[in-house]
Amino acid sequence: MPARNLHRREQLLALLADGELHSGEWLATQLRVTRAAVWKLIHGLSELGIEAQHQGYRLPHAVDLYDAQQLQQLCGEKVGCLQQVDCLFEVDSTNSYLSRYPVRVTGQAALCVAEVQQAGRGRRGRTWIAPFGESICMSLGWMFETLPPNFSSLSLVVGVAITRVLRMLGAQDVGVKWPNDLLWQGRKLAGVLIEMRGEPDGQAQIVIGVGINYRFSKATRTALAAQQLDVCDLHEILEERIPSRNQLVALITCELVRCLNEFARTGFVSFKSEWIGYDVLNQQAVQVIQSDCRLTGIAHGVTAEGSLLLRTDAGMQAFHSGEVSLRAGHQ
Repeated sequence: MPARNLHRREQLLALLADGELHSGEWLATQLRVTRAAVWKLIHGLSELGIEAQHQGYRLPHAVDLYDAQQLQQLCGEKVGCLQQVDCLFEVDSTNSYLSRYPVRVTGQAALCVAEVQQAGRGRRGRTWIAPFGESICMSLGWMFETLPPNFSSLSLVVGVAITRVLRMLGAQDVGVKWPNDLLWQGRKLAGVLIEMRGEPDGQAQIVIGVGINYRFSKATRTALAAQQLDVCDLHEILEERIPSRNQLVALITCELVRCLNEFARTGFVSFKSEWIGYDVLNQQAVQVIQSDCRLTGIAHGVTAEGSLLLRTDAGMQAFHSGEVSLRAGHQ
């Protein structure tokens, strides 16, 4: 898409971000284009949920757009190592973006958020659904001087960090599902995707991608229901107590950096008991799927390396990867 058109898309969404009804004439004046050009822009953004009415156009609800300066201020001294904050309108994925611009200084962090992801990813190459203004799409870049003990458990540590923040905000029933999902009352609220690139000298550059369902519109809920996706969003849980997206990203960033520093010192050992306390699968009958193999048993927490422990008919087994669901119904 030409840069000029992309800039106009951003300007238009900024004008509509207050959630109020705006006439095509007013939008044309603000953008210094014709009403026909406004209609064309609106038509091109129809997938973002802009509602066309007789009197004009509006978004389903107000959206607080990401703001780099505000994020820097909210993080403040708590994340003095935040070397860059990139607030993008549109990107393939925030993880891919930070992978192209990796952190190269140990203990420094880079934050990227995006309003629109064209190729957001979940585990095993799945698409992460993130409608404009309705989700948190963020990635944090970091570099370890050397790989911490039990590095494979990092996704569990990230789950602890996010759960801490959400419970502090009042979402007390949020829990973790091995290896990298957050659930509320059995429905998916958030997911984590970690990518790592090791260096010959032992350093490790990582990118932590976090997707959180923030506030879905009716149209999005209808689309998800049609796909039989059992999800929830933060607005459903917290209602009017929900923080702004900028506030939420800042809180998560601060907690992630704190946990990354602790993880570099101790590995998973100082997080394990807390993770088990959040574990929604613990002592539940579950099914683990690996390729064409399906095993059932009772979940018994995790090992020091972050592997899932499952008591089966053949005894206790540890799983380093796989898809897990409750036997009573897929989660």
